[in-house]
Amino acid sequence: MTHEVRAVVARKKGAPVSVETILVPDPGPGEALVEVQACGVCHTDLHYREGGINDEFPFLLGHEAAGVVEAVGEGVTGVAPGDFVVLNWRAVCGQCRACSRGRPWYCFDTHNATQPMTLADGTPLSPALGIGAFAEKTLVAAGQCTKVDPTASAAAAGLLGCGVMAGFGAAVNTGGVGRGDSIAVIGCGGVGMAAIAGAEVAGVSKIIAVDVDERKLEWAGQFGATATVNSAKTDPVEAIRELTGGFGADVVVEAVGRPETYEQAFYARDLAGTVVLVGVPTPEHTIELPLLDVFGRGGALKSSWYGDCLPARDFPALIDLYLQGRFDLDAFVSEKIGLDDVEKAFDKMHHGSVLRSVVVL
Repeated sequence: MTHEVRAVVARKKGAPVSVETILVPDPGPGEALVEVQACGVCHTDLHYREGGINDEFPFLLGHEAAGVVEAVGEGVTGVAPGDFVVLNWRAVCGQCRACSRGRPWYCFDTHNATQPMTLADGTPLSPALGIGAFAEKTLVAAGQCTKVDPTASAAAAGLLGCGVMAGFGAAVNTGGVGRGDSIAVIGCGGVGMAAIAGAEVAGVSKIIAVDVDERKLEWAGQFGATATVNSAKTDPVEAIRELTGGFGADVVVEAVGRPETYEQAFYARDLAGTVVLVGVPTPEHTIELPLLDVFGRGGALKSSWYGDCLPARDFPALIDLYLQGRFDLDAFVSEKIGLDDVEKAFDKMHHGSVLRSVVVL
């Protein structure tokens, strides 16, 4: 059986998206059909539309989603019809060299659905991050479905599927922050704000938010920042050192993905401190640092993919924190919109006027 559903499609590089009827097949072996309830509008979707990921147009956009499993294919045991799930874009294989060494969050052979979803004329679609959830229904690998408590709001829970998990995990999983530590977060968009919120949950004593937008810095205080720095007005390296007794932060999360902010992060950390790059750079970006400084300052320079998360472990745990009132996922939802409003949401994102627009179906 083929399902006809409405979905958001990017047909050409830089062109406005369109809402079209697409065809979604029933799940085959190892696959799941998910009725999407909510999907956040993430910068990655805009990167797809702009051709910044690859040129495999047309794209079926959307990936930060939650919904209900409608059907599963042969051999699927981890989820069943009726389960409320958050979708993830790294369904681990369990067999590659990372998985076999007990580090599945680094899995080198993650899974997606094998059957294509198509336009009405049969043209195959490229689903964003193997998900494609700006759609009434989507087809994914069953391992991309993480079962969570169904009492959670779909609009909030879906945000764990990408940006919130990336930021939270960058601070907690990759950076390893904890009680008594200090952290600075450079870039206070959705990912940076999640790093701030994660640091607060972890009991970090000093949380410094850095951005050029006073509005975002004000929001950062609501997510747990204990100090803010406007780097358009103040040297952020000097400001972070001053706020940490002259030493620098134990962990600096760079959530922008630009050479100049990475250099700020490098020099704003304490000796033997950690830099975590979670901001996504573009291909032309390069960095140049004195090798003696890299050696002499010690510590660690890390990249954080998806917050080094293991969805089966981390998604349910963060949903539990949310339901306990200890992690305010609702605060990340700036507005709820429909499928027809995605293009407008991209414009709001570009101007920095929202943390997350969330499509509710």
